[in-house]
Amino acid sequence: MNEDNSKPPSPSWIERISQLLQSEPKDRKELLTVFRVASEKTIINDESLAMLEGVMELSDMQARDIMVPRSQMVVIEKDADIKGILDIVLESKHSRFPVIGEDRDDVVGMLLAKDLLNYFKPNDADSVSTEHLMNNLRKAVVVPESKRLDVLLKEFRNNRNHMAIVVDEYGGVSGLVTIEDVLEEIVGEIEDETDIDDGLEMIVKLEDQKWHIQAQIDIEDFNDYFKLSFEDDEYDTVSGLLLQAFGHLPASGEKTIIDDFQFEIVEADNRRIISIDMSPASKDAITQLEQ
Repeated sequence: MNEDNSKPPSPSWIERISQLLQSEPKDRKELLTVFRVASEKTIINDESLAMLEGVMELSDMQARDIMVPRSQMVVIEKDADIKGILDIVLESKHSRFPVIGEDRDDVVGMLLAKDLLNYFKPNDADSVSTEHLMNNLRKAVVVPESKRLDVLLKEFRNNRNHMAIVVDEYGGVSGLVTIEDVLEEIVGEIEDETDIDDGLEMIVKLEDQKWHIQAQIDIEDFNDYFKLSFEDDEYDTVSGLLLQAFGHLPASGEKTIIDDFQFEIVEADNRRIISIDMSPASKDAITQLEQ
């Protein structure tokens, strides 16, 4: 008789986690401890641990914590012509856009980039009316700033929505949030071809007393490099510092003075500041900006 020397199948990491849970954690803190012990014992890998922690944290986070701020929303005005709409779609490379009436508090619907394909051929853009397009917008989903992310994710899935407008207690628009924003809290940053290359040098010296800077650099790293002390209580990046200084999302070529330095926007799109040039502020530069 042949002996069966085959080994029993190894339990999956879920089964091994179940064995660890026999002690019945009393609260979420203890449950997280179990997950971390499982990672230390290589029952689960670091990526799985990070996702589990992300899932656990969703219930503590609200839409306001991850939304794209109102000032950085890429929107389309209801009375825009086809060419204007196309320019925004092509420049931002987004797939969904809030359509506004009088101002950003007046969101009248949502436009999907693919909806444009039903209305014209590329060579006919100048002769196409937007009336029918604007009369058939998709309904905008509205959620309060306090909406919990775990609930929001469930609603996104159940209703097959990908974007929601976030409003404050008075009904004013605070920003927008997408299903990708929520998922990134679980799986980490989801990068695509439009994201900034992490391989870029964040600070490059162009010449004496002039530097080219990627706007997403942390304020802390920026301060360390230049031996400065810009406050980081209200913003985490140089982009946040500049948005506060300008009071709006600036376009390429705009300049501002902060303390003793001049900042010039080199590259920006409809959503963010991408890169800047920085140099010491001269008296001439200050006079020019104040005019």
